[in-house]
Amino acid sequence: MRFTVDKRDKHCLLILLEDRLNSSVSPQLKSELVLMSAEGFRNIILDLTHVSLIDSSGLSAILIGNRVCKEAEGTFVLTGVEGNVRKLIEISQLQNVLNIVPTLDEAEQFVMMEEIERNFKEGV
Repeated sequence: MRFTVDKRDKHCLLILLEDRLNSSVSPQLKSELVLMSAEGFRNIILDLTHVSLIDSSGLSAILIGNRVCKEAEGTFVLTGVEGNVRKLIEISQLQNVLNIVPTLDEAEQFVMMEEIERNFKEGV
């Protein structure tokens, strides 16, 4: 699996550099997402800009990322979701479950706002 990881202060950014998120890629993606969570990153942004096709195993990997972030009381955000990838997410009705934003900048802002809200609630 080809990807880049950018570990930042409040989140970890994983940019998938594959054109397909299918059964040959998704097990490695699942492992990487679980590893990020185990390293203490409760906020993960997954950039799918390069992905043009996805299958059920790819959706499963995305849901694993969403679950590990929720379990860590964090936020999982998808960005770069277009075309066939968007269609499959909508057909699966996962757009109501997942945080999906158009751009990386918006994804980072979304994570920061979620962190501010969590910190506010913890302080109350």
